[in-house]
Amino acid sequence: MHGGPHIVSDVMTQTVAAIGLGASFKEIVRMMHDWKVSALPVLEGEGRVVGVVSEADLLPKEEFRDSDPDRYTQLRRLSDLAKAGAVTAGELMTSPALTVHANATLAQAARTMAHAKVKRLPVVDDLGMLQGIVSRADLLKVFLREDEDIAEEVRREVVSYLFPAPASAARVSVRDGVVTLGGRIRDASLVPVAARLIRAVEGVVDVEFDVSEHGRSSESAPVPSSHGGEDAAPS
Repeated sequence: MHGGPHIVSDVMTQTVAAIGLGASFKEIVRMMHDWKVSALPVLEGEGRVVGVVSEADLLPKEEFRDSDPDRYTQLRRLSDLAKAGAVTAGELMTSPALTVHANATLAQAARTMAHAKVKRLPVVDDLGMLQGIVSRADLLKVFLREDEDIAEEVRREVVSYLFPAPASAARVSVRDGVVTLGGRIRDASLVPVAARLIRAVEGVVDVEFDVSEHGRSSESAPVPSSHGGEDAAPS
């Protein structure tokens, strides 16, 4: 983590349950049950990811098992009806697979998951070969980072550049991931910049300020909002 942001390869699971194109419906269900996962990468050849089968792909089999859908339903849910009659991974899978590269940042992976509304992503190399899998839980591991580790990075990467001594006397403390920047600083106009940079440090939950400018001992610098607005760091 030091010297740069965490990337997917830092947190991904390398032992991955996966299936081939010809895997049967029951094989898929059994593997999901045994591995306690809700989706499986589908592989072709030596391990190239060509799709993903999820619980959502399997449910139409049960939903339409004893029903006779009307014409409107047939037209509206053509894909689901096709999956209700599918029996192999190749027929059931969602393709092309939504994947992520091992050198992607955790923020990039999180955005991909959020936009696609998925819980995990296969991790692939430049040839599309499976390397691992990353889940939402994996991305949250950064919040297990020790408070002092966070504080040291904030001092080194933010405070030393924006508020260098002796012109400023800024103090950094961290409790449960919440960073507090206190003390006297030279230029309060840099506080919004500091807020943005501190929130970008991995493991930071929130940022609070208790600072004043030199020469204005009775006035505190403005505290940027912690809940959005132009001073909030992107998710």
